Amino acid sequence: KRFGRRIAEFVEEHGTDEGMQDFINPLADLGDKVTKLTTELGMKAFGNADEVGGAAVDYLRVCGHLVFAYLFARMARIALDKKDSGDPFYAAKLHTARFYFAKLLPETAGLIRTARAGVAPLMAMDEALF
Repeated sequence: KRFGRRIAEFVEEHGTDEGMQDFINPLADLGDKVTKLTTELGMKAFGNADEVGGAAVDYLRVCGHLVFAYLFARMARIALDKKDSGDPFYAAKLHTARFYFAKLLPETAGLIRTARAGVAPLMAMDEALF
């Protein structure tokens, strides 16, 4: 919950900054999706505790992306503040953050779908078939 509040505060603080929109909007969206996914998986677990295990790898990867998105957004904020310094370090940081948000963060859409697929595909095979 604390980390979620930290992200929400960051989004609130920088949400109106035009230069941060490429970072803030996807970060806020993923934060909302993780909250929803967490609730869904928790509810499924009431019916079948194996549901949590079936979703664990995908869920943890989504959470990892949330952490990286937050850190890259913070990095972008600093790089934007220092972009006029002439230091290529900050330009590189900004390009790296844009790469992450454009090319890697979209993986979460597929991970969320597979986390929601449930335990049935994992448990459907008869034990004797292994």
